Amino acid sequence: MNVTFNIAGDQSILVTFSRQHIRNETSKSVRKLAELVEQKKVVGMEEVILGYSSLLVHYNPMKITYESMLQILKELLQQIDLSKREQTNQVEIPVLYGGALGPDLADVAHYHNLSEEEVIRIHTTPSYTVNFLGFTPGFPFLSGLSSKIATPRLANPRARIHAGSVGIANNQTGIYPVISPGGWRLIGHTPITLYDPQRNNPFLLSPGDRVTFKAITKEEHDQLIRQQQGGDSYI
Repeated sequence: MNVTFNIAGDQSILVTFSRQHIRNETSKSVRKLAELVEQKKVVGMEEVILGYSSLLVHYNPMKITYESMLQILKELLQQIDLSKREQTNQVEIPVLYGGALGPDLADVAHYHNLSEEEVIRIHTTPSYTVNFLGFTPGFPFLSGLSSKIATPRLANPRARIHAGSVGIANNQTGIYPVISPGGWRLIGHTPITLYDPQRNNPFLLSPGDRVTFKAITKEEHDQLIRQQQGGDSYI
């Protein structure tokens, strides 16, 4: 396993795994190391931040030295066993595709010389992997998108995107959990809440989870909104 360790400021270590595109094995190694670090409960270790091929480990230099933290990481690295099955959840996300909350669906279809229905079919076919959460609280970066609908980000990001918006950016797909700016191509919207700070576990999804998308009608979408929020339709 080709891994490098780099100093990232005065209280962080960046662990980088060899990467060829977005490989499931690399992403799984990142998740396994993060899990081992958190399980060990190292005094002075404060936070781990996952990426596709890297893990940023924040530590308190007043409680643990760089050398000690580095040695612990190297030891934990030897304990990674990719043959063990991950304990993950399978989550189905209902999506209303197109319309006012999927304004880029037509552009994605045009970019690939497909119909909107074909884009929806292709997007709802795979089982995606949550590689990590980031950008905003609970934003899942999902790998597994078909190259048939991989589409570049917008040249000019939007200033405000609805929570629940489902988007595509290059060979990734993801869901905006909160209102935020963003440059992903929006193809639909889910009424499911991905981030709720009032819950004991505020995040619906976790790294390693498997996600599938299911196309729903506007009526089903609005009904789910009323059930979850007791409010009216976004549209």
